[in-house]
Amino acid sequence: MKIFTTEDIRAIERRTIEIEGIPSIELVKRYARGAADEIASRWRPNRPMIVFAGSGHTGAQALATTKLLVERGFEPTVFLFNIGGKRLTHECALMRDELLSAAGGKINWQEVENNFQMPVFTRQHIVIDGLFGSELCEPLKGGFVVIAREINESKEKPTVVSIDVPSGLFGDLNPYTVNRDIIHASLTLAVQMPRIAFFLRDNAELVGEWRTIDIGLSQDIIAATKTSYRLIEGHELKKELKPRNPFADKSDFGSALIVAGCYGMMGAATLACRGALRGGAGKVTVHAPQCGYEIMQTSVPEALFHPDSNKIVISDMKPVHDFTAIGVGPGIGTNDLTINALELFLKTQTKPVVLDADALNCIAARPTMLRDIPVMSVITPHAAEFDRLFGECHSDDARLLKAIEMSHELKIIILLKGHHTAIVRPDYKVYFNSTGTPAMATGGSGDVLTGMITGIMAQGVSPHFSAIIATYIHGLAGELAAREHGEMGVTAGDIAANIGRAFRQVTAN
Repeated sequence: MKIFTTEDIRAIERRTIEIEGIPSIELVKRYARGAADEIASRWRPNRPMIVFAGSGHTGAQALATTKLLVERGFEPTVFLFNIGGKRLTHECALMRDELLSAAGGKINWQEVENNFQMPVFTRQHIVIDGLFGSELCEPLKGGFVVIAREINESKEKPTVVSIDVPSGLFGDLNPYTVNRDIIHASLTLAVQMPRIAFFLRDNAELVGEWRTIDIGLSQDIIAATKTSYRLIEGHELKKELKPRNPFADKSDFGSALIVAGCYGMMGAATLACRGALRGGAGKVTVHAPQCGYEIMQTSVPEALFHPDSNKIVISDMKPVHDFTAIGVGPGIGTNDLTINALELFLKTQTKPVVLDADALNCIAARPTMLRDIPVMSVITPHAAEFDRLFGECHSDDARLLKAIEMSHELKIIILLKGHHTAIVRPDYKVYFNSTGTPAMATGGSGDVLTGMITGIMAQGVSPHFSAIIATYIHGLAGELAAREHGEMGVTAGDIAANIGRAFRQVTAN
């Protein structure tokens, strides 16, 4: 699914209006029908409701939605903010008149031009936030900041439904957001498609649950509009996951090398190898210290073992064969011998590699190695690892912007792990993942992912698409594991065990 900037969506709306020959108010009413259906399906009309409507497009959507809710039996209190008077857009004024005509005195109404008395909230209240939506290009100011803080800090915590985007939040990237000055939504009803901001951890408590409202924007225009952002969905992967040739043998599916493990951390190596095998690699070899021999041969008998000359740490990463993909990092530690071996390995590699976990910690300890990473390699940091590599970022917005910058500068793929993992390409493209569960926040989960990316790359799939496939399937495998074991009971081994089922689900649907 394409994810557009706010300006892109406005342009698509304008072109839809031109092509269909409809008035702009028609799109407002289409939104209202979808939003009213969503709200009415969740809450009964006897719930008290307060509507805050702005003077622009979002306010018009809020008033149009309120009109339909009134027709279904809701009796809201409505505050229309027309500060100074005569500031309503044509759409907003039209929907005001339609709402008042339809309500017939069934609502409490106040058009705010100057003074405003904040209502008292209860836990039963539904608050419709229709102040600004995605219209803002700067933070909330003045009395609107007070409204946001009163809602957010209310002891009674009403249910808040935001129209399009929570007021005060930028739908696009904004590293300078002040969270307390943004209305915190329980439910956000976005126009047509989600916004970039919805996929960042910092905004989770601001956006709450989100749903999209289809307003019938032209699919031809959507298809023709370019964007740098996409949401990974299963049906898009299915087209690329072709059935295997019945006459194929293991050599047709590549040879993966996993450089992993040290004394006390061989579990990371076993999990990465399982990820590579479940990811479909024809043959998997693990290079590990000698102390890992019995562990690996017992835990993952399907993998070949190549011992390092050192008994407890990895001291040499020179590949003994011409592997089709190499993954480095799970559980290797940060011993000086290992750091030196990694530096030499990176300087002599010409093909893309996968770098994770302690490989990234080794690079952070010797930052000059960043420039030695082969072009189109995949690195898979979580937020803390990313900050150690590239400097501390004060927000998820800033971190994603930095990832976009460094991916382009270093010509590498940065897989920034999180609830909606972001896969950043050197051409400024960003892919957000749509699968996963908090159950996956467990030791070894990332090692499985590293193995999967390596195993898929080994089969000749491009590095960026290997990262996309592996991330989606990894998240889906976690969801399947959580169904069986619950959110608290999932281990990394459970995720690895469900990779095959996840592939089957994607290819079958």
